[in-house]
Parts: sequence; C-alpha cells; structure tokens
Amino acid sequence: MFSKSQISLLTSLQHKKFRREHGLFLVEGYKSICEFIDSHYHIHTIYHTPDVAPKLLKLSQKINFQEISLAELQKISGLKNPADAIATVNIPQWPGLNDVNLKNKFSLVLDGVQDPGNMGTIIRTADWFGIANIICSEDSVDVYNPKVVQATMGSLARVNIIYTNLTDFISQINLPVYGALLNGENIYTNNFGLEGLIVMGNEGNGIRPGIQQLVTKAVTIPRIGNAESLNVAIATAIFCSEAVGKSYK
Repeated sequence: MFSKSQISLLTSLQHKKFRREHGLFLVEGYKSICEFIDSHYHIHTIYHTPDVAPKLLKLSQKINFQEISLAELQKISGLKNPADAIATVNIPQWPGLNDVNLKNKFSLVLDGVQDPGNMGTIIRTADWFGIANIICSEDSVDVYNPKVVQATMGSLARVNIIYTNLTDFISQINLPVYGALLNGENIYTNNFGLEGLIVMGNEGNGIRPGIQQLVTKAVTIPRIGNAESLNVAIATAIFCSEAVGKSYK
C-alpha cells in the first residue's frame, strides 16, 4: 500500500531542506539506480512499476522493494516522462579534504556553479576523464538536487564531491592552480604538467576576484568564432581533455 505519507516524503525530497532533514535523495531510472547499487552508497528503497520487477530480481535482496503503479510513480517523479523506477538513497558522509589525496592528479574546483544541468554534466565529465574529486564552493548547487543526479547519469556514484570555503582551501594547498580566465595562456599550448587544481567559475560571473588572486596560472580557451561565451560544462570538458589527455599520453 503506497500511503499519502510516503508520497509526501518522496515529493519533499525535491527540496534541499527536506533532503538534509531526512538524509535521503532520489535517483530515477533502473540504469542509474544500478550505478549506485554498485558503489559505496546505500539504497534505502526502490519504488518500481510491475514492468521492471523481473530486472529487480537480479539485484541484492538486502534492498527494500515496493511495487507501485505508473500513476503513483508519476506523482513522485520530478520528470515529465517518469522512468521505470525511483530509489531513495542515503546521503553519505563525504570524505573531508584531509581524507582525500589530491597529489599527482587533477581535481576540479567549482566556484559558484548554479545550474543543476551544468553541475551534473561536469560530474559526468569528471567521471569520464577519471577525475575522482570535485571541490565546490559552499554556494554551488546541491549535488543531490534531482536534476543534478539525473544529469550525472550515475556518475555521481563514482566522484567525490566536497563543499568547502574555497579561499581557505586554495590558500593552504601546495599544488598548481589553473584558472579558466579570459586573459590567460592558450589552453592548447599550456603545459598542465601532471597535477593541479582546475578552477571553473560561475555561469554568469566567472571566477570570483578573491579566488582569481589565488590562481597560479590563468588559462583560456581561445575564441575562434563569434559566440559571446562558452557554457561552463563544455569549457570544463575541454579543460579536462587538455589536462588529463596530455598527461595520459
């Protein structure tokens, strides 16, 4: 029996306040849910339609399953076209900055990225290029926002996301700090070396002046055409490709 209280709880998880209060977030779609099952995350409950039941028989029996109708699924989904299943997942305790190794690798630093789609795409891009850590300013969009989770296509299960005061963090780190800035060295000729922080800024304002002062090397993607600006998620993908790709060779 799918109760009104369950529907109320699940719909409330669309909002950050209630995600934090209940310690849960939503993952939609069988494929994405499987990514979290095979990770350090703990699945609380999977709500599913009868059509997907045969697939779920292959999953761990330690998970709570609840079969619901398509109409009920539509009530709790944040998508226009709901997927076949929705899972509630426990929000984990992320490792702190002292618990992750940032040496001999590249990490992303996001200064005020606000758009859920951009954040999700950046996480997915980081996963593709093997970047394990993303350090975010405290005012960046919540990674458990359903739109962010959906845009990661399961990659959130493999990338560490840490929120912190970027000024304090970068001031104390002993690594090269590459900033995506307009007046910087051409990204295609820049030598990224084998490690460092790649700082990407807010969609409208870029990297804040206080953070710019901590950048040890400004790097720019040269504009060849006439576009006014480049989407931050696309720009991040180019930076990842150039930095990690060159070191991969």
